[in-house]
Amino acid sequence: MRILIVGAGATGGYFGARLIQAGQNVTFLVREGRFNQLQQTGLVLQTRSGQETLEPQLVTAARLDEHYDLIILTVKSTGLAQAIHDIQPAVGPQTLIMPILNGMRHIDTLLTHFGADRVIGGLCKINATLNDKGHVVQLTPLHQIYYGALDGNNDDRLQQVDAALRGSAVETFFSDNIIGELWEKWLLLSTLGAVCCLARGNTQQILTQAGGEMLLQGIYSEVLQVICAEGYQPRPAVTAKIYELLNDPSTPMTSSMYRDLTQGFAIEADTIIGDLLLRASRHGMTVPLLNAVNVNLQIYQQNR
Repeated sequence: MRILIVGAGATGGYFGARLIQAGQNVTFLVREGRFNQLQQTGLVLQTRSGQETLEPQLVTAARLDEHYDLIILTVKSTGLAQAIHDIQPAVGPQTLIMPILNGMRHIDTLLTHFGADRVIGGLCKINATLNDKGHVVQLTPLHQIYYGALDGNNDDRLQQVDAALRGSAVETFFSDNIIGELWEKWLLLSTLGAVCCLARGNTQQILTQAGGEMLLQGIYSEVLQVICAEGYQPRPAVTAKIYELLNDPSTPMTSSMYRDLTQGFAIEADTIIGDLLLRASRHGMTVPLLNAVNVNLQIYQQNR
């Protein structure tokens, strides 16, 4: 299987490296600056087991002229439009496109551009970052990837995707309910991002303050109400586990959006929080805490 990974940041770089190590035919579609950097240094992966350097296959948009069996999108939401434009030459009759982006809006966008026969669902759970040298650093042992057909019909093409991904040294989940998994990832991510960004701290700091758990519970409840109104069919055991994970004062947690905010970077506020407000408004729902978070993040973006 020929795999094109769009982006070689923390997420794309990590999972791409693991696929290369498993013997898969992987190419990274990257911008010129990252192309030059990776040509000079190789793809450096730092984990608790040590440091490895790989020599990846690289291509830029200007040189992309071949079809691929699987395209994995690992860009942020702000880069989706450009990625859609860039991958056009790589999309053939049998190509599958698997986005690993936050939120849900990107699914509709990709379906509009490429159709239901090409777009499949995907998400990952990982704590990783790029350091100042451009090395991919895995911060914790967590490295999970979920995938499956949006309609639950995991046909032969999806079976081939599963075989390729399952052979790598990460935890894989071949799901027949990937839409449910996506809603649940959004519940976790948006609650964590909202509470950390609003309180400007990690979950341990928040939960040990007076009113901290009430803030977490309030934001979590608003998010859950919105996604249920939008069609999520709750799995009580899963939603309870998500809340239990968030509401653990012994473990400090932060989201990628919060880490970007503390470093003064652009953040995915519109995709992670703003889209929830749009969906709430469609149902006439009042979500004051999410609104407060959104106002806070809009001001941050304006002042950058």
